[in-house]
Amino acid sequence: MVRNEIKSLIEQAIKQLQKQKKLAKFDIPEILVEHPENRAYGDYSTNIALQIAKTIKKNPKEIAEAIKSKIQNPNYSKSNPKSKIQILEKIEIAGPGFINFFVSKEFLQKQIADVLRQGDKFGSSKTGKGKTVVIDYSSPNIAKAFGIGHLRSTIIGQSLYNIYKFLGWKTIGDNHLGDWGTQFGKLIYQIKEKKVFLKDLTIEKLEKLYIEFHREAEKNPEMEKQARAWFQKLEARDKEAKKIWQDCRAISLKEFQKIYNLLGIKIDYTIGESFYKDMAKDIIAEAIEKKVAIQSQGAIIIKYKKDKFPPVIILKSDKATTYLARDLAAVKYRISRWHPNLFIYEVGADQYLFLRQLFLAVEFLGWEKKEKFIHVVHGLVRRKQGKFSTRKGETIHLEDVLKEAVKRAREIIEKSETSKGFSKKEKEKIAKMVGIGAIKYNDLSQHYSKDIIFNWEKVLNLKGNSGPYLQYTITRCQSVIKKSKVQPRSLQKADFELFDFKKEEENILKTIYKFPEIVQESADKFSPNLLCNFAFDLAQKYNHFYNICPIIQAESIKEKEFRLALTAATSQVLKNCLNLLGISAPEKM
Repeated sequence: MVRNEIKSLIEQAIKQLQKQKKLAKFDIPEILVEHPENRAYGDYSTNIALQIAKTIKKNPKEIAEAIKSKIQNPNYSKSNPKSKIQILEKIEIAGPGFINFFVSKEFLQKQIADVLRQGDKFGSSKTGKGKTVVIDYSSPNIAKAFGIGHLRSTIIGQSLYNIYKFLGWKTIGDNHLGDWGTQFGKLIYQIKEKKVFLKDLTIEKLEKLYIEFHREAEKNPEMEKQARAWFQKLEARDKEAKKIWQDCRAISLKEFQKIYNLLGIKIDYTIGESFYKDMAKDIIAEAIEKKVAIQSQGAIIIKYKKDKFPPVIILKSDKATTYLARDLAAVKYRISRWHPNLFIYEVGADQYLFLRQLFLAVEFLGWEKKEKFIHVVHGLVRRKQGKFSTRKGETIHLEDVLKEAVKRAREIIEKSETSKGFSKKEKEKIAKMVGIGAIKYNDLSQHYSKDIIFNWEKVLNLKGNSGPYLQYTITRCQSVIKKSKVQPRSLQKADFELFDFKKEEENILKTIYKFPEIVQESADKFSPNLLCNFAFDLAQKYNHFYNICPIIQAESIKEKEFRLALTAATSQVLKNCLNLLGISAPEKM
């Protein structure tokens, strides 16, 4: 990445100046290299000279000039013998001591060849080589239909998985299924009390039973005690309770897989809380032995003295294990099986406190430092009136949303002039890609921490900054190349002569080369929305170029080849973006 190369050049220059005693000895601060909003200030800019000046009490402009003189060499190959091209065209000092770097046209042009040569791998790296990350995402509760609220964890988590894998990490996706706990005592109670036949159970009936329990329990609190008693039986391996639970779980898994298939989601492991129920007892014993946990009113709790977190129960007074105990068991299992360098939990904001308690408990137990655990705190999907609640029957089923999206996309395709030659099968395939792509992009394009107010029209918007807009831009690129009758492989080998780029061409070139940086930044900030911002920006610039500059009818062969290569590169980078976001790109629309 160019940003890293520039950082390295600056660091080397500072060290050389210190060695030559032109700068005093000091610890080099973090070198921040940013893209200025105003292009007059270069493609990259750093304020490192101002940072150093504060430390050594010297004029920042003089420091900037000294750094510039050390790295001012248009032939980049002297700094990196493996490179045969010049990355920097010039370096300028601006204001009180900012150092501005301008990328060369030769380098920009080479990026097009790199994109076409590397294809689906352009933007990838090996920065994560030798490292393992476990990503906990999706994690729906069984016996409930997959609600719209579960979409966020599922698709943000999958996108993070794709991004980290693209960067060379060994990635482990773990669907920590909510298949244990008091709620199953409630379901078993309902099934027994209402004499429901197991063979008649569906996901809809299970959800209805759950909703009815909470309505009825408001008038009859005794039901809660009965539900807890049934869960105690389940934990004690009561045959009848276990059979009902197994049937509920099987029905739910079948339902979830149907949704994952629609979304194109594949998660490496689905390990439910029930898997950890026996391990949890060993964790509780370890916590007591290490004096991390204590007895309190018949229960076992963990206290957080200095961190001002409320205490948390790991074993109830009725000897039932809790979520925290089972989540601790899951952490220990992941450590022993995969030895991760990083743990990412893609879980909603309502679990913020719980996960802070979990991560700190892991540190108390001496397993790992809490800094290795990242909670990607996604905002909630809400109604205008507030949060959705399954207990109150206030939710929107994700399957309904996805089917409605595909239906609306199909209606648009049917009305489109460009779809007249499509077969029914092609239309259905495209409708699925476009509709589900629209749903995913609508979510992923917003910062994960932001709450989303559910609105059908906004969610299913197929115009403007949307998945379909990016998909259409890719198909437009492919159509141009197809009409040119030029083989894409021949563009990889084309030897373009340097010429003055038109503004519209340069805008695309100065966007494409930043893609590897955006991928890395998306990983560092756990923010797929950065990829969406980048892709939308690139698509806009390409479509503007398309409307201004003739491609197939360009004035010269060289110009035509260059613009076709630019088109192919744009298509490839947009496809790579969508792949990381988990969105399919149709060949035609």
